[in-house]
Formats: sequence, C-alpha cells, structure tokens
Amino acid sequence: MTQMPSVQISRRFFRVWQRNFSVYRQNWKISFIPPLLEPLFYLLAFGVGLSALVGDIQYKGNEISYVRFIAPALIAINIMYNAFFENTYGSFVRMYYQKTFDAMMATPLSVEEIITGEIIWGATKSVIATAIMMAVISLFGLIRYPQGLLIIPLALLGGIAFGSVGMFITGITTHIELFNLPIFLFITPMFLFSGTFFPIENLPLWAQHLADFLPLTHLVNLTRSLSSGLLEASMLWALGYFLVFCIIFFPLAVHRMHRRLIK
Repeated sequence: MTQMPSVQISRRFFRVWQRNFSVYRQNWKISFIPPLLEPLFYLLAFGVGLSALVGDIQYKGNEISYVRFIAPALIAINIMYNAFFENTYGSFVRMYYQKTFDAMMATPLSVEEIITGEIIWGATKSVIATAIMMAVISLFGLIRYPQGLLIIPLALLGGIAFGSVGMFITGITTHIELFNLPIFLFITPMFLFSGTFFPIENLPLWAQHLADFLPLTHLVNLTRSLSSGLLEASMLWALGYFLVFCIIFFPLAVHRMHRRLIK
C-alpha cells in the first residue's frame, strides 16, 4: 500500500512564486481587466435590471438591497475562479506543455516546494483580483470598512483551499480537455447553489444540507458578513471549515503531484 510521503517544504518555494509573478508582470494588463470590469457588468445587470424585480432580500434579520446581497458573492466567486483555474489550466500548461516543472526539478527545488509555490501563486492571484474588485465595488458603497479589509486575508485562505483542490485535480488529469468534467460537476454547481444569487433558504431542505458541504457556501457567507461590517462568532465555524479543508487537500495535492512527477 502506497503511503503518503512526509511534506518537507523550505522557503525555497518562494522562487517558484517569484518566477510566476515575473511572468504575470509581463501580461498584467490582461489579468487586470477581468476583475476590473466583471463587477461593473454584474452590478449593472443585477443592480439595475434584476434588482427592480427582486426587491430587497432578507439577510440575517435585516432587509438589504439585492445588489448589496450579490456584490460580496461576486468577490467569493472571483476568489474561487482565480485559484482553481490557475492551478488547473495554468499549472497543467506549465507542467505538460511548457515543461516548466521539469526544468525546476533539475534545480535544488523539491517537488513539494514546486507544488507549494504553484498553490501559493494561485492564492496570490485571488488576492490581487479581490483587491481590484473591492476597489470597484467600494465605489458603490457596498463594502463597510474597516471590517471589509479582512476580505483580503480571507482571499488568501480561500485561494489556498481552491488552489489545492485544483492542483489535486491536475495531478489526476491526463488531458487538458478533461478539466471540463470537474468544472461541470464541482465549480458550476457551487457557482449556482452556494447562496450566490439567492438565499440558500429558498432551496429544498436536502439541497440546503448539501450546500453546507460546499466550500463556496462558507466563503460567500464570510465575504457577505465582512462586507456588511458584521463580526460574529458563527464566522469561526466557516473559518474552521476552510482550515480543515486546506489541511486535507493541500497534502493530498502535493502527494498526488509527487506521484505524477516522480516516476
């Protein structure tokens, strides 16, 4: 029976992060545009169009506008997308097509340090995109400060969680086209049914229980509370969920990629 090797990581993983950041700086304008324009498009469509039909939303005993309800969810979705897609498509391209991983493995870097650097880089992209989106959304007065600043470290934690899942999937994916399967079965259901565009309470009871197991549900709840200026004890449960999620999937991702890269 194959045992999971111990994960030994030094700060040399930062060199992997540094390499990816250098490449990012060369094309930063392309990466800058989506998180800048996406909230504007959503807020225009939902805030001006759908909001008039939906009216106010009941959230934690208070009535809030629909646009204030969905704005934090857009940030949470952005965190998920940036980390997951960076550590699936982005990491797969560097590993399989560009052979970047092979080149790094010819250096003193270990596989564990390479994969850690990749996951932390995916989380960093989530943080960068989150900061941009928050700047845009704040112009509409939809984030209350200083509590809203806590969304930035939350983006790092959420990015590590979704990046670890993405890297684990990369470790078991043989062809880049096969990423469509986890996107269809994992990412899309969370996008729709994690309390993003309507309250989870509107779902059947069985679907509410299912939504409680989805990581995006907890990320949406946290971003929504922080955006509203709420700091509650119930938030500790969601934070604990993400910490456990990272503790489980991060070593799984490293182990799976180790098995793939070391023949």
